Amino acid sequence: MMSVSRVLEAPTRPLAPVPVRRPARAGTAGPSTAFAQPLGPLATACAVVLLTVLGIRFGMTTEGVVVMWLANAVASAIWVRTGKGMAFDLCFGGLVIAGLLAGLLLMGYAPLASLTLAAVNGVEIVAAVLLMRRFAPGQSLSTVRSAVTVIGVSALVAPLIGAGLGCLVLANLKGVPLLTGFQMWWFGHALGMMLILPIILGVNGRSAKVLIDPVRMAEWIGLLAMLTAVAWAYYILRLGPVSFILNMLLVIIAARLRLTGVALSMLATALIMFGSILYGEPPRSLVGFDPGIRVLTAQLMLLSVCMPFMLVAALLTQVDGLTERAKAGRERAELASESKSRLLANVAHEIKSPVAGVIGIGDLWSSGQLGPVTATQKEMADMLVKTARQVETLAHDLLDVARAESGAVKVELRPTDVVGVIEDVCRSTAMRPDAQGLKVTVEGDGIGLIALADSQRLTQVIDNFATNAVKYGAAGGAVTFRALRIPFGIRIEVSDKGPGLTALKQTQLFEPFNRLGLERSTVEGHGIGLALAKRLVELQGGSIGVESAPGEGATFWVELPAA
Repeated sequence: MMSVSRVLEAPTRPLAPVPVRRPARAGTAGPSTAFAQPLGPLATACAVVLLTVLGIRFGMTTEGVVVMWLANAVASAIWVRTGKGMAFDLCFGGLVIAGLLAGLLLMGYAPLASLTLAAVNGVEIVAAVLLMRRFAPGQSLSTVRSAVTVIGVSALVAPLIGAGLGCLVLANLKGVPLLTGFQMWWFGHALGMMLILPIILGVNGRSAKVLIDPVRMAEWIGLLAMLTAVAWAYYILRLGPVSFILNMLLVIIAARLRLTGVALSMLATALIMFGSILYGEPPRSLVGFDPGIRVLTAQLMLLSVCMPFMLVAALLTQVDGLTERAKAGRERAELASESKSRLLANVAHEIKSPVAGVIGIGDLWSSGQLGPVTATQKEMADMLVKTARQVETLAHDLLDVARAESGAVKVELRPTDVVGVIEDVCRSTAMRPDAQGLKVTVEGDGIGLIALADSQRLTQVIDNFATNAVKYGAAGGAVTFRALRIPFGIRIEVSDKGPGLTALKQTQLFEPFNRLGLERSTVEGHGIGLALAKRLVELQGGSIGVESAPGEGATFWVELPAA
């Protein structure tokens, strides 16, 4: 058998590169697929022919301005939603212009006039598509900013380009004054873009999820049916008092159905409004005006009603997105916290056994049971045991923190004599070697201070306060324990006369492993005790905090419900 070293030394042939098939990005079309899926572009071209005929039939003004806003808006919106790529754009753009040309020819325009008007409208459509791709590449209306960007660049800027070219063409073809042609063209096309783009771009993949939930589906059908009925009563039957119901339904639809619901509401309202103005009895204010003016007025009326609700729906959708991201972030943080807790528990458990062995050997060495020892050896053995006990304490704290964060710590809430707990901690604190010379006192409101708490865990918390008071506040010469009665609870305080804490340090005080810049000081500690104390107090249904100022000492407090 060939040895491993010989295998490693053997010359190797370069591997032939394996062709990688990259998945096509959503919403794009490459050269090979531009004509492979012709249904979308062909259907759009047919729709453009129909909408061009309708636009000329019902939207032409008495001055001869051809208002083809519906065809332009639909073509622009479908183009940016269908895909992009050189081959696709050439295919789609060619079919759209052919549709415009066919519609103009069907309405009796001369070939040269038809070609010129189709070219101008094609330029406007291309400008709208390019502007949306440049300034709003996601074509999303899920935020207020994106909605304003999409509507602004496509509904205001693109029609300016079309109006600038269109007024020149109309002046040469029909003698329309430049200013009149520019105003009518830009106003009609801008309003049309504002109406149609939100309707088409506002419908997204999430809308299909409604079909899965029968309750949500029924809600959609019910709200849209009610809005259609109210719009019919207002615009067709001329029932003026129902206008406030229309606004109320739009508010509900924006809150419940979000952007897609408002877009469908705009579509239904637009169909009813345009039908009433073109075929029914027009409002008194529009009597005597030609159909083009009526359509422009209907556009403006619809925008004034629906556009604010579109922006409200975009704002609510943005809030939904932020809420979902916050929820996902919280879930990731919880998973990370669980993993950290398991790691801490495993590390603490693995540390305990070898540290216990080191302590045992150090005690045997220090006591001379392993043989005669010199004074230097005894000092070294004692130092070894002291260091090992510090590691053992750290392991216990880590284990307690991990258990507390994972919810494994169980507390038994019972009526607890707070003064008795404080006195026990006070006596043990006074006996500490590093508390010599400190004045340790207990103050209280008297007997009967009974809290609903776990006495063992409460003792652990107060002892942590006392330990910190001795460590960091010994220079003040006094440590004071207090038990106070507060409304519906008991307050426990541990005060020292040390250097105090700044407001910034107080905000970081209960963070795990944060020693507030004292990592390299001679004061021992690991920054775990207060974080553990906070968690233990919360498990007992209480609250914890600190009151301090630089140079005025610190008072750590715990508030627990009274028994």
